[in-house]
Amino acid sequence: MIEQPVPKRSVSIFAALRYRDYRLLWIGLMISNVGTWMQFTAMGFFVARIAGSPHAAALDLGILGASRAIPVLLLSPVAGVVADELPRRRVLFVTNSTMALAALLLAVLGTFNRLDMVGLVVLSALNSAANAFDAPTRQSWVPFLVDRQYVGNAVGLNSVAFNAPAVIGPAFAGVLIVWVGVAGSFYVNAVLTLAVVVAVMMMRPSPPSVKRREPMLLAMRQGIAYLLGHPILKWVVLAFFVTAVFARPYSQLIPAFTENVLHAGPRGLGWAVSAIGLGGFGGALLTAYFAQRERRSRLWLQAGLLMSAGIVALAFVPSLGVMLPVLFVTGVGTMMLLGATNTLIQMLSPDEVRGRALAVYTMIAIGVVPAGSLVDGAIAARIGLHEMFAFSGILCAITFLAIWIFKPKVRTV
Repeated sequence: MIEQPVPKRSVSIFAALRYRDYRLLWIGLMISNVGTWMQFTAMGFFVARIAGSPHAAALDLGILGASRAIPVLLLSPVAGVVADELPRRRVLFVTNSTMALAALLLAVLGTFNRLDMVGLVVLSALNSAANAFDAPTRQSWVPFLVDRQYVGNAVGLNSVAFNAPAVIGPAFAGVLIVWVGVAGSFYVNAVLTLAVVVAVMMMRPSPPSVKRREPMLLAMRQGIAYLLGHPILKWVVLAFFVTAVFARPYSQLIPAFTENVLHAGPRGLGWAVSAIGLGGFGGALLTAYFAQRERRSRLWLQAGLLMSAGIVALAFVPSLGVMLPVLFVTGVGTMMLLGATNTLIQMLSPDEVRGRALAVYTMIAIGVVPAGSLVDGAIAARIGLHEMFAFSGILCAITFLAIWIFKPKVRTV
């Protein structure tokens, strides 16, 4: 399954790309994710345009966000079983073909002026449902595509493949919307999504991890029981859940903080969002680099504390100029934490349950954060944005330190 031996301690940040099948998948993801970010941008613009007022637009965007989160929450347990029990190559072919089809349907409806909020929600939910199956399948395939010592590097490069397109995808979408309209962006996304389909077709077949299939409910229970019973992963997942509720939704509240507290206006908000995106890109690169050099649990702790410190610092920023570097650092810590948590789950889960373990990761990473934004928003409405940032950051920092100090097994990996 592994193409060639690789020197033990490579200094290259792109070490995992030496493996042909992983390289094919990574290039496909880079191309496809440009289209994904274009579609996110075009959908947001379309919703804002048809809403009629800022308040209606905010509500519609919240509904659109829920349409992405709910399928992940509902389907992730099933998706984990599918990732373990079905050939991964076949699953990724189906999921990415479905996402391309959803983009094509958006484009066709837009071309004939039939696209409305209902169509957006339905097709967004279809795309999210396909992604719920795609993410654990693709991520659980990584240890089969690269040497085990480079799994952390590959996880970091996966994050690069998601965050690098975030820098250029929205800009491309803006140009295309002006030139050919919103529908044109959807057409381009449909074509770019096929890059993963082509890559998967060129990769070697991958047999399922599980030799004997269990009933669906039993298989789901086994995956959850494995995580809850693991002496290390249960604490890693607990910390990940706490940050998904209290810390990672900070980006959803930045518009309110920028506009209502700092009074920086739309241009300031644009700079703030860019700072978070650049921080995420930087965090992905650092994960790819340090995952092969640092003890993984130490990287996990450092990332968690960096993110927590960044959120606490938000409680004290007096101006946009001070907030931008704080957001960059917080973005770095957040992305490093995502990568470190993913790597620990990858490395500590046996082949036969890895898909189900990563499905829980996906459910928390994608599905819980929108719910967390409601929790943080309610806290902020009660005590204020500054106080909410301080409370959330301190709570998360205490969580990481308590696990590190009182659960010594975590320090051994």
